[in-house]
Amino acid sequence: MRILITGASGLLGLNLALELCRQHTVFGTANQNALHTNAFTVLQTDLLTPGALESLFEQSRPDWVIHCAALANLEACEANPALASQLNTELPRRLAQLCKENRRDVTRGGARLVHISTDAVFDGTRGNYTETDEPSPLGVYARTKLEAEWAVAEADPSAIIARVNLFGWSMGGRRSLAEFFFNNLSAGKQVMGFTDVIFCPLLANDIAHILTRMLEMGLSGVYHTVGGECLSKYEFGVRLAERFGLDAGLITPTSVQQGGLTAARAPNLLLRTEKLAQALGESLPRLSPALERFYTLYQQGYPQMIQGLRGKG
Repeated sequence: MRILITGASGLLGLNLALELCRQHTVFGTANQNALHTNAFTVLQTDLLTPGALESLFEQSRPDWVIHCAALANLEACEANPALASQLNTELPRRLAQLCKENRRDVTRGGARLVHISTDAVFDGTRGNYTETDEPSPLGVYARTKLEAEWAVAEADPSAIIARVNLFGWSMGGRRSLAEFFFNNLSAGKQVMGFTDVIFCPLLANDIAHILTRMLEMGLSGVYHTVGGECLSKYEFGVRLAERFGLDAGLITPTSVQQGGLTAARAPNLLLRTEKLAQALGESLPRLSPALERFYTLYQQGYPQMIQGLRGKG
């Protein structure tokens, strides 16, 4: 398959591209973070430039499109809601329209769309959310991502909308919670771990194969694409420390209220995954095997490899 991945220099996009290029022809977009690799074709572009999306489709002629690009920093979204709306809502709307238009023209390829959304469409007041529960976003980021879900579903009803929460190794080395704990604990630094923020993390590399199966099966609609185990961010840090042989005692159990964060965080994002598990015929990965693979990637030099893909500009 020919796969177009937007945001291919980001945490999820880069890991998807590196996993999927082993069996598919991958095109990945990059904007502010220069990316240099021979593993897949990098298309340097600003997705908000008029005509940029149309040009990408002409260059890549994709069978599948996986839209990862977003303004994901919560504080940045609060500071610039107009840009957040452009990147997180209007861009995926146009992308969904293009995918649908391309499928009408058999000469252009298939262009099945996966839109990457977030567990943060829920406010986390109760947890245990299913795909049919009414979202209630906190803050600009979550609101613009929810509006994107609505826009994508309206523009292209055949699209997959994958609500994710993930961890992994990134090109900058500081993008995921796992890297935060690893970097600080490796340096012997004391860090906070929130005991009252619950999430269901899934390894970015595992998401690649799950999304591939979803596309191959012709799924559509909203799916909770998160890990099969939920825990606090403090517990996550402790589990990671134990696997890497680091000092878990450096993690101070703390309430998110004491974290000094500007944007509100949803406290309980336990998402039910039965819908996706039933479609796939198997449960979503639990944390222990995901941490094991994360550790194996570290032993294989994977973090250094992807950090070496970062260009000078």
